[in-house]
Amino acid sequence: MAVLEILKYPHPNLKKRSDAVSQIDKGVKQLIQDMRETMYQAGGIGLAACQVGVSQRVIVLDVSPMDSRYGFFALINPEIISEEGEIDHEEGCLSVPDCLEKVKRKEKVYVKGLSPDGIEVELRGEGILAMALQHEIDHINGILILDRVSRLKREIYRNKLKKEKRKEEKS
Repeated sequence: MAVLEILKYPHPNLKKRSDAVSQIDKGVKQLIQDMRETMYQAGGIGLAACQVGVSQRVIVLDVSPMDSRYGFFALINPEIISEEGEIDHEEGCLSVPDCLEKVKRKEKVYVKGLSPDGIEVELRGEGILAMALQHEIDHINGILILDRVSRLKREIYRNKLKKEKRKEEKS
């Protein structure tokens, strides 16, 4: 297992829609193990393959720090089949450091995908699990939390990054 580098905004790969996984082979299973290790090392509750530079529709989640009913799992080619309700919740992102923003999400989601063993999985998520699923599925669709906040908040974050970059260049 390896800890992978997490791409940071504004890396262009984060804005691309990931490709479907056509075959679950040793490479995909190794990717899932590496993503798991990377997520835990970074202190996250979810990670999408595109965040580690792999343009495949693979996500890993472990929301157990916030909801002990759920442990670690991986989904391949996940898609939201239905959703209901609405909730505002503060979210962060490993690819958008130092950005905590209120994001409007669906309260409950019904997701289908494949397990690492190629078995079709159906999952009903609510609360933190629903939000994490939507966040990671957004990633594989090329959508960041910055795309879900106001233009003003997005500009404030971009300006903060520019200021930090100028500071680094001077030192």
